[in-house]
Amino acid sequence: MLESMSYTVPKLTDFSTSALDSAVRELLSALDQESAAVSSARNQNEVAHDVEWKQLWEEWKAFRDRWLARKNGITTQINDLWLKAAPKETKRDVGQRVNELKAKIEVEVGRAEAHLQRQESDDQRHLIESSGKSYASLDDAWRATQGVDITLPGIRRPLGAEHPVIKTMNEIIGVFRNLGYSVEEGPEIETDYYNFEALNFPPNHPARDTQDTLFIAGQESKPPRERLLLRTHTSPVQIRSMEKMKPPVRVVCPGKVHRNDAPDATHSPIFHQVEGLAVDTNITFCDLKGTLDHAMKALFGSSVKTRFYPSFFPFTEPSADVQISCIFCGGKGTRDGGPCRNCKASGWIELLGCGMVDPNVYGFVDYDPAKVSGFAFGMGVERIAILKYGVDDIQLFFNGDVRFLEQFG
Repeated sequence: MLESMSYTVPKLTDFSTSALDSAVRELLSALDQESAAVSSARNQNEVAHDVEWKQLWEEWKAFRDRWLARKNGITTQINDLWLKAAPKETKRDVGQRVNELKAKIEVEVGRAEAHLQRQESDDQRHLIESSGKSYASLDDAWRATQGVDITLPGIRRPLGAEHPVIKTMNEIIGVFRNLGYSVEEGPEIETDYYNFEALNFPPNHPARDTQDTLFIAGQESKPPRERLLLRTHTSPVQIRSMEKMKPPVRVVCPGKVHRNDAPDATHSPIFHQVEGLAVDTNITFCDLKGTLDHAMKALFGSSVKTRFYPSFFPFTEPSADVQISCIFCGGKGTRDGGPCRNCKASGWIELLGCGMVDPNVYGFVDYDPAKVSGFAFGMGVERIAILKYGVDDIQLFFNGDVRFLEQFG
């Protein structure tokens, strides 16, 4: 329909008042004709069905784009051919006329749209009234008039499932929620202060090296503590939590972390952690051991045993690594007549790190180390998911292979 419209924006050479008046009248006349053609395209004596309405709306969109499209619409053309080409002494008058024309075009396009909406609503109401039934839309009413075979099977929408890493993380969070812990989250892009300094990492600590940490480029002009990086652990959330709340504090901090590791079967530059923190009066290492022993039994079964042995972390003192008895060989070190590969015949699997919060950390959050004590722990979610589901390559969690993920549905 619109292809038959012959109006094109003329290139003005005469910018006198009479010439501008003539050009404006010609444009407005074309606008009225095309708008009327769109508004009256439907046969008023018949009810339009869904296919016809689709065509009518496509014609309105063509009308709208012809007049308002940014790239080559008529409003753009009058701006280029009239306003930009106008001599300096007439630019003010031409600019005022162009702005008025743009406003009228927008109003007319909107009026045509509203007219079609009213017509479509009238058709819908007519169909509903003639059927004597209630329908949610014109399409539903039209389909009902054609008849629907209710014996045909419906369209089943397949249900999704949690990713095994997210599922495992939610299980871990659930264990600690049942112990009274709340969940705290924080930004993945952190400052050096929250990721290192406030966690008692000295300036020359290896974790600050670019071989381990991914720093944001262009931060050289900032003070060292304000430079941005991708967090290497979720421990900064513990600092942020202590800054905004006073003891007692019991939080778990799940989230994604980043380290400059080459991807292989046991390493990934992106992985997930769940860290925990408890600060209160008279918190001891016995509380830490009891909490983690309960959590491991909740995750891997009541027969699992735990053991703690000395380790080092800058933000805890004393620190410990936690092992659980091998869930594959029952802690025996042998399976199927040979050494257990999962625990390397030791009967134990290293799983997480923990310790009592170093008193130096409390100085960054205005806690009094003479009055409070606490413990912290952290575990890799993928590490636990690998054990729970018997996966032998951490990269399988990140490849997006639907064949692998469907096994956990």
